Amino acid sequence: MQNGTTLYALDISGASFAKACGGPCTEGCVTLARIGEDAWALGDSKRPDAQPLRFTTEELDAAGIDPARFGLGV
Repeated sequence: MQNGTTLYALDISGASFAKACGGPCTEGCVTLARIGEDAWALGDSKRPDAQPLRFTTEELDAAGIDPARFGLGV
């Protein structure tokens, strides 16, 4: 099982982030990438230099974030 230490130890340099937008996305969007087994990185396209936050699938679910909305599978 992933935890905060192991999530942030994962290399995300090659991660492919997808956007989930309800509208035209002219002001930026939340981005999400699978970065490992049961591991996700959540970014902000308005702040591309900011380090993405990292979550387990369970944590995403608890926050109401569905990877399917980003075109990603669990």
